[in-house]
Amino acid sequence: MVSEEIRDRVSAQPRFGLKVVTWALAIACGLTVANLYYAQPLLEVIADSFHVTRGAAGVVVTATQLGYALALALVLPLGDLLENRTLACRTLVGTSLALGAAAFVPDFGLFLAASVLIGVTSVVAQILVPFAAHLAPPDQRGRFVGQVMSGLLLGILLARTLSSLVAAAFGWQTIYVISAVLMLLLSAALRVVLPRRRPTRGVTYGALLKSVVHLLRTEPVLRHRALVQALQFAAFSSFWTSIAYQLISQFGLSQAQVGIFALVGAAGAAAAPLAGRLGDRGHGHLGRFGAILVGVLSMVLAGFGSSSVVLLAIAAVLLDLAVQGHQVLGQRDIYALGDEVRARLNTVYMTTIFIGGAIGSAVSGLLYQHVGWVGVSIFGGLLFVASAAVWTFGHVRGDRGR
Repeated sequence: MVSEEIRDRVSAQPRFGLKVVTWALAIACGLTVANLYYAQPLLEVIADSFHVTRGAAGVVVTATQLGYALALALVLPLGDLLENRTLACRTLVGTSLALGAAAFVPDFGLFLAASVLIGVTSVVAQILVPFAAHLAPPDQRGRFVGQVMSGLLLGILLARTLSSLVAAAFGWQTIYVISAVLMLLLSAALRVVLPRRRPTRGVTYGALLKSVVHLLRTEPVLRHRALVQALQFAAFSSFWTSIAYQLISQFGLSQAQVGIFALVGAAGAAAAPLAGRLGDRGHGHLGRFGAILVGVLSMVLAGFGSSSVVLLAIAAVLLDLAVQGHQVLGQRDIYALGDEVRARLNTVYMTTIFIGGAIGSAVSGLLYQHVGWVGVSIFGGLLFVASAAVWTFGHVRGDRGR
């Protein structure tokens, strides 16, 4: 008989070639993760539609990210237990139902509940990223993960533009209807294109969750990368949660113009494959240091950009380059800690990050309402300084990765 480990490897061989599967994973990650960000540039119109304050509308982003963090903690570990393709495709059906509900609910409380469900089911993106690491040759893992992450990051960055333009033309609910249909089509496409990947059997769900805690306790590189990235993602979420308010109230931009502004962030996706190659060549330490410096600079420019759209655009590009490049380098390091625990490693890493993002979004909405854009920029700058302090502490302790 063929052993379980050999059968797992054989079943993971793609029928369409690794390049095609990599493209499929990148597109799937982008379309799925975009669901978390459609609401960010729409908060002004959502507030008007449900007759709530800006601060209350900002909770939509927090609710979605908290739902995502919950799924990262409780659903993502299933990637080390259940067949990955089936898990992803079935979860996408749930995403479609949650998006459909968000488009038609009559009051703000139900919309918040639907937003949480959107976050929970959009965890498919993080089920697929370790899948790419599993398929890739070890010496090219950074490059392949970087390519898939490029798709994911483009989804994050272009979601704001797409939702703004669709909202301006057809109303803000329309983007949820479109995405609901796309999730069903994506589920069908992935079932055809992706190979099957069965993790090693013999582990229960309860044991998986316990092992997640064990990994958190025993892997200092994992703790360090997760905390640094969480602080940076909090700054990232803070900026993008409040920027629409600033562009509309300070500069008088329309909803469509806010969407066009969000396109500048797409440049950040270029950082993912570059960072992956940098890590493959053993220069991850230098890359992380550079990313932190660029992040600090972005927040300084954001503060001075309170009266300049150009400076805000430059700040957005630098912020996205820094945060996305640093994330890929961190993922490359944690995936090297163990082949059969990648989903659980990703659970710790991404749950920590999105808790940071949810906190950043919530604080940002309150800061903008009471202090204004400069307060948001100072908050983001302090988060990057804190990430630099944690990075330095980890460097001194020797938690360097590559």
